Amino acid sequence: MRRYFDNAATSFPKPPGVADAVAAYLRDSGAPAGRGAYRQALDVERIVSRCRSSAARLFGLNDPRRIVFTFNGTDSLNLAIQGVCRSGDHVVSTTWEHNSVLRPLRWLQDHRGVSVTLLEPGPNALIDPAAVRTALRPETRLVAIQQASDVTGAIQPIADIADVVRKHGAYFLVDAAQSAGHIPLDLSATPIDLLACSGHKGLLGPLGTGLLVVGNGVEAELQPLRFGGTGTVSEDDRQPEALPEKYESGNHNVPGLVGLDTSLSWLLDRGLPTIRSHEIELTQQLWDGLSALPGVTLYGGNPGDVPRTGVVSLQLAGFAPQDAAAVLDDHYEIQCRAGLHCAPGVHRTLGTLDSGGTLRLSVGPFTTTEDVDAVIDAIREMAAT
Repeated sequence: MRRYFDNAATSFPKPPGVADAVAAYLRDSGAPAGRGAYRQALDVERIVSRCRSSAARLFGLNDPRRIVFTFNGTDSLNLAIQGVCRSGDHVVSTTWEHNSVLRPLRWLQDHRGVSVTLLEPGPNALIDPAAVRTALRPETRLVAIQQASDVTGAIQPIADIADVVRKHGAYFLVDAAQSAGHIPLDLSATPIDLLACSGHKGLLGPLGTGLLVVGNGVEAELQPLRFGGTGTVSEDDRQPEALPEKYESGNHNVPGLVGLDTSLSWLLDRGLPTIRSHEIELTQQLWDGLSALPGVTLYGGNPGDVPRTGVVSLQLAGFAPQDAAAVLDDHYEIQCRAGLHCAPGVHRTLGTLDSGGTLRLSVGPFTTTEDVDAVIDAIREMAAT
């Protein structure tokens, strides 16, 4: 029996109806969004519009036009980072960011003369808002912070950091790839200028979907990275300035958005507090069971003491992380991810960089207590060999 513990990479299974919605679109419609006035095209436009409205509702937004659809979280982050930063600007971020933040920042340093300050988390794996305040300069244009680590699950004090950034006058970008769909976040109450996430992780949609939330007025400074057909003002060879068309050139991934529309409806019906409670319970069960095993080293702190998502990273004595993952897959049908998780700075801090990273187990809405018991039992057997 397959047991899936790689939800931090992409969620599985998807909610009921997602696969059927995608298949029905491909079988019965196939029409593009915003590219025709015939019935199927108008139906698709309504679905895409409903998906945009559902995403806005999930994040506490009144204006769905501020939801920009992208093709993944990396696409969203690149649009935010490269679209905002200019030559001579300064960016504050952290050593714990995903490469989808670190690599665009490195490119800006090498090719656009942008300077970058990377903060190191404290002993509790959290970024101190006071450290952010100290790092700010007159030329600081952007602060980019991952809300939840994809290695330790540590949840950053985003609201407190947002207040610091807003008072300074810089833009605040939140990488919500590991938190969207897991942690309730009301953007009407938190001064976040840009929020980026994928659609295939906590939002439970298909691969090839993502979104960027563009805060009020940010569109005046956020330059698009792609230019082309939007289905609007086609007589003008200048890119439209209106949201969301300014950033959505080319055809949408309609099959993906049809699936995302269904998954967002499921999330809204279920409620993020319910999902959050379920994942906290499973994470604690996982931590308690694994911490009692000989040869197991856990990273990130007890979920009962440290705010975190449903991610548990570990090393098992006698096994390289990749070998441990292979054994779990081959012998127990348990699927998880091993390695550096595109976050080398986290592993450098944890001391796991040179030993192949960690074995990462990540739960989701459809993970069960039986699944957790099974992975604990499997690792217990491996530890005894």
